[in-house]
Amino acid sequence: MWLAAGLADWYCHRATHIEETTGTKETLLHLAQLTEMGIPTLAALFLEINPPVLALMAGSFLVHEATALWDVSYAVSRRDVTPIEQHVHSFLEMLPLMGLSFIGLLHWPQVKAMVGAGDQPADWSLRLKSDRDKLPMGYIVTLLGTIAALELSPYMEELWRDWNAWPGRLVPPEAEAIQARRQEHEWAL
Repeated sequence: MWLAAGLADWYCHRATHIEETTGTKETLLHLAQLTEMGIPTLAALFLEINPPVLALMAGSFLVHEATALWDVSYAVSRRDVTPIEQHVHSFLEMLPLMGLSFIGLLHWPQVKAMVGAGDQPADWSLRLKSDRDKLPMGYIVTLLGTIAALELSPYMEELWRDWNAWPGRLVPPEAEAIQARRQEHEWAL
């Protein structure tokens, strides 16, 4: 579902010609959000789920939410963010929380240990998954390949379009003009 929502979000950006409205700056925010969710995803694939991994996941979720707020605040002031795109964003914002919640439930003794309520003290060391808990290599390769194809590639294409539309510019001139008009209007009030 997360991959489908990410692809739908990219399509919404393409349909509203992000390269002409918000440009590279917004795409970099999208890539930051992908990274903020990619790091805990990699941790879940390769590391034992214990307090430091759970803390990483929770912290990444909070940083992702802050970046999402920054992204939407920037975007709505410079381009049309349709109701469909807003609905897609609701999935992209809540699916990481759902994932964290499910992992927390599956590893409840670790959650309890993390907050000092467990039967044993929290172990804050990072460890690779044991042989018993390792995921099959075929699963990992398929998942990472799918993420690269359905998430990373579309957003790299978006970055390429942004850069080609306004080489060397983080923000297209029209977006700068819109921001300047808004600031003038705010000062006039």
